Amino acid sequence: MSSDLILSPSILAADLSNPAGELKALKEAGIKWVHLDVMDGMYVPNITFGPPVIAKLREKSDLFFDVHLMIEEPDRYLSDFADAGANLISVHVETCRHLDRTLAEIRRLDCQAGVALNPHTPVCQVQHILHKVDVVLLMSVNPGFSGQRFIPQVFPKLVELRTLVDNAGHNLKIEVDGGVTLDNTAPLIAKGVDILVSGAAFFSHPPYAQRLAAFQKIAERGKIPV
Repeated sequence: MSSDLILSPSILAADLSNPAGELKALKEAGIKWVHLDVMDGMYVPNITFGPPVIAKLREKSDLFFDVHLMIEEPDRYLSDFADAGANLISVHVETCRHLDRTLAEIRRLDCQAGVALNPHTPVCQVQHILHKVDVVLLMSVNPGFSGQRFIPQVFPKLVELRTLVDNAGHNLKIEVDGGVTLDNTAPLIAKGVDILVSGAAFFSHPPYAQRLAAFQKIAERGKIPV
């Protein structure tokens, strides 16, 4: 587990009438990453945005773009998202017929490679490709909509993944996305999370610098053995 919390606020919960202003406010608050959820209305029952929007956002911001592809056939669009300015591209194991090849292509495009798992997908699905990823993203809600409640059954799955990663000596980060709040930040950090994605629980409580500080304070508490 990395020594410092990475908080990656999900832009879908921001004021989408002024995304450039929101990105500027995030940077001024000390945020380093922003989470961009791409949904196609097929793999998940919602539609958000694609490479053209991300490219426009990139013109306005130098934040780290954490791009999460909740789409079918992601291989068809990897170069488009890389060209749009993605720094990290995460694909779902459930959507990739040849996951090893997909991850290799993401890295060939000079992006960090991530693999995402839905709540019901076992950790063993990614056991043999961990050496090829920079981030493993555990979904803690069923993907598709923001504002859902955290699924507590993800906690033992997180412990399993953290143990697998540490025992194998892989240098990668574990990210959790869905229902992340101040209330569950400490146990998530204690169980080995490096990156927290938070939507409404972050953006609904400005000013953002104070909200970031609140997450950081609780994350430090989560590192203390009990």
